Amino acid sequence: MHHTLRLGYSRSMSTTGIITNAIRSKLQSALQTKHLEVINESHMHNVPKNAETHFKVVVVSDKFDGLALIKRHRLVNDILKDELQNGVHALSIVAKTPEQWDASDKVVESSPNCRGGFGK
Repeated sequence: MHHTLRLGYSRSMSTTGIITNAIRSKLQSALQTKHLEVINESHMHNVPKNAETHFKVVVVSDKFDGLALIKRHRLVNDILKDELQNGVHALSIVAKTPEQWDASDKVVESSPNCRGGFGK
């Protein structure tokens, strides 16, 4: 039997940081989320170990009913404006209504690797 131990990956994934907890708490409170995932993707980027700089959030809320996607993203960005001004470099947002989430395959793809800067 072959076992692979990836300490850096498992340790960073199991440790929930201060910023991760703040993001989760703020989104739950403001949006009364039906489903919420806060994924620290910092390990995919050229940042110090255990950094909290790159996140993906999957937010499912009734508050998104009737809102265009851009308005949903603005709402999430506004709730997290302090974090975005103080160390969070990138925030990828998946924002769905409960009906959209239930109809989806509920599989969240990883964000693409950082290419540095703002290149397309």
